[in-house]
Amino acid sequence: MSHVGVGPRAVMRSVAFLTAGVLAVPALAGCTSEDPSGKPLAEQDVAAAGRASVSDGGTLRWAVDSVPDTLNAFQSDADATTTRVAQAVLPSMFRMDEAGSPVRNPDYLESAEVVDTEPKQVVVYKLNQQAVWSDGREIGAADFAAQWRALSGKDSAYWTARNAGYDRIEKIERGANDLEVKVTFSRPYADWKALFTPLYPKDVTGTPDAFNDGARRALKVSAGPFAVKKVDTKGDQVVLTGNPRWWGEPAKLDQIVLRAVPRDERVSELVAGKLDLAEIDPETADEVGLAAGPPRDAATGTPLMGPGGTPAPGAQGRSAAEALRSWAVANGSDEEAAEEEVLAREERSEAEAKARRRQQALSGFEVRKSLEPAYTQLALNGADGPLADERVRRAVARALDREKLAQAVLKPLGLPAEPVGSHLALSGQPAYADGSGALGEQNAKEARALLADAGWVPGGPVKKKDGEEAAGAEKDKKDKEEKDGNDEKKSEGDDDGTYIVGEDNKNEGDRNDGGDDAKDGADGESGEKHSSGKNTAQGGAPGAYAPKGTAAPADAAAAPLAKDGKALTLRFVLPSGPGSETLRTVADRITDMLKEIGIGTEVTKVPDESYFKDHIAAGEYDLALYSWPASAFPATDARPIYAKPVPAADGSLNVAQNYTRVGTDQVDQLFDRAMTTLDQKEARGLLRKADSRIWAAAGSVPLYQRPQLVAARENLANAGAFGFETPVYEDMGFLKKGAQGSRPSAPAPSSSPSSPSS
Repeated sequence: MSHVGVGPRAVMRSVAFLTAGVLAVPALAGCTSEDPSGKPLAEQDVAAAGRASVSDGGTLRWAVDSVPDTLNAFQSDADATTTRVAQAVLPSMFRMDEAGSPVRNPDYLESAEVVDTEPKQVVVYKLNQQAVWSDGREIGAADFAAQWRALSGKDSAYWTARNAGYDRIEKIERGANDLEVKVTFSRPYADWKALFTPLYPKDVTGTPDAFNDGARRALKVSAGPFAVKKVDTKGDQVVLTGNPRWWGEPAKLDQIVLRAVPRDERVSELVAGKLDLAEIDPETADEVGLAAGPPRDAATGTPLMGPGGTPAPGAQGRSAAEALRSWAVANGSDEEAAEEEVLAREERSEAEAKARRRQQALSGFEVRKSLEPAYTQLALNGADGPLADERVRRAVARALDREKLAQAVLKPLGLPAEPVGSHLALSGQPAYADGSGALGEQNAKEARALLADAGWVPGGPVKKKDGEEAAGAEKDKKDKEEKDGNDEKKSEGDDDGTYIVGEDNKNEGDRNDGGDDAKDGADGESGEKHSSGKNTAQGGAPGAYAPKGTAAPADAAAAPLAKDGKALTLRFVLPSGPGSETLRTVADRITDMLKEIGIGTEVTKVPDESYFKDHIAAGEYDLALYSWPASAFPATDARPIYAKPVPAADGSLNVAQNYTRVGTDQVDQLFDRAMTTLDQKEARGLLRKADSRIWAAAGSVPLYQRPQLVAARENLANAGAFGFETPVYEDMGFLKKGAQGSRPSAPAPSSSPSSPSS
């Protein structure tokens, strides 16, 4: 599935909401004695098999989104393919396990532990004595020290994406012997396990020139089960081959070819037999899944084979067509009409034959599915406009039925459809706890109350031009006087470029103002009534909530809102490219939910290449959907995403990765404390408190964990939908004849009510 998202940790390290004041946060997460982290919602699905069941040799052709601009994972233009290459060819001190937690990688580390905390934190790494670079040199302290100097931020000649963690190191020394590396920190650092993964040789990190340019298109020295053979920009591929100096379990495959294939072309490449492994969208997954069953008509889905394997009607080729002509002529139809029917039947037969060939080609694949270690969120830009008001953001957030949104995306795929409850971790990770209670459950009545408190009221006049009175205002006033103030009238004046909020706009079908649904005088969820007259409650704004029992106009519950002559309409920016259909489906549902509380949306679809750079990062949006990867080190990696923006020297606002521009001092302080405590339980509690405050500020609303759908050749083992776990590249390969890989069992059906598929 293609989703617009922010890249992996290398990108997260490169950069960084405006606060509406001190937040009252009820029932902070992390204050309970129970561990709320739970377990991962879905297992990885890789057709796991023991190495004895996997053949030696072969080439794995693996679709990726791009050939990377750099192989240096610590540069700002590194991408997901950079990370994939680094995992296969470079040392990693720690790997991710099935719950997204860091575990020691025994191929490189015999041990790593904090040996002192006073007066300074000291970590000693004991390296695997067999660990060597591909040129024969031992991996050692010199490589650790060179990477620290390059990433510490002290030398601006190094073009680094970030220096978090490395800037806290005071010195690096050789330990008791060549296999020990002693790292002393100037300040305590809880996420020290995030460092030196990947580890580059000193040849890459030793000088600015080597760091900036030397590892962009080649890695001459590596230390993994694979090595980089070539980066072929013309052929859009990266070729990895086995590393002859690798000391661990030898790679089963001869080669891994990472091919850049656009998402909308992957099914064609699978059919052509040019790929073995590819992440795919739900539509392609459906097609691959159907290919395992009997051949079906591509257009209608009806079987092309009858009982006993005989061709079904319409699949019998020329003989059936000739029989049709004979029957038509014998029964009085003219021969010309019969010939037209024959030609139509032949065209259908040709299409059916093509569909059969396509299904046959795909029948050798299966869909492996899990949930990515990433979540999709609704971002609310709090820099200016209506969403600068925390009450409006909270109203938007509380209008959303997150469970229905998660079900719309995940339930049709057979994946657990649970909304994400944390900004900082996913279910199963140690820091996870559902902090959404700080915001409150979905409640249209309370959302409308928040909007009314902020001055946004139903039925208010909207001025289309500066200084111009809303059309029909005097007319409405007169009508109200005649009707004793009980009915709200719509403008019957001339169309002079203005409209009244609450008007049906039946001739303006393109306007998404949410004012065309009658609600029989009551809110569909709460029965709350609205007053069309003036009311001094909630700030005394016209149209604000009236006391209980006050009569309301029939369509007030769905009436769009206005304030100071302006309608409450939010700019919803979405990507337009192939593979983003799911995001657009989710956006449609969100639009409908906001419409129910009187908020209108203006949806703008922009090219994928400009979506993030020109809109999200530039702040040119009110609402947007994009994704963040979950990190095993949220104190370090999530801080720039939620840190309070600070003014830059030139007067601009430095938002780092905080693209919603919403942040608070309290959140920053909690992150800082979590980053410095070496007590893991205390750190988790601090992170959960930070998450509760992030929820309360309503700058972003986590929706669902992203689905991971992968088409894999049936006999490919130990590869597919990896979930949280780091891939084990040396174990990937093709099964021996008769061997089978292990697949996870299907998840239990959800007890939640069903939702239409996306």
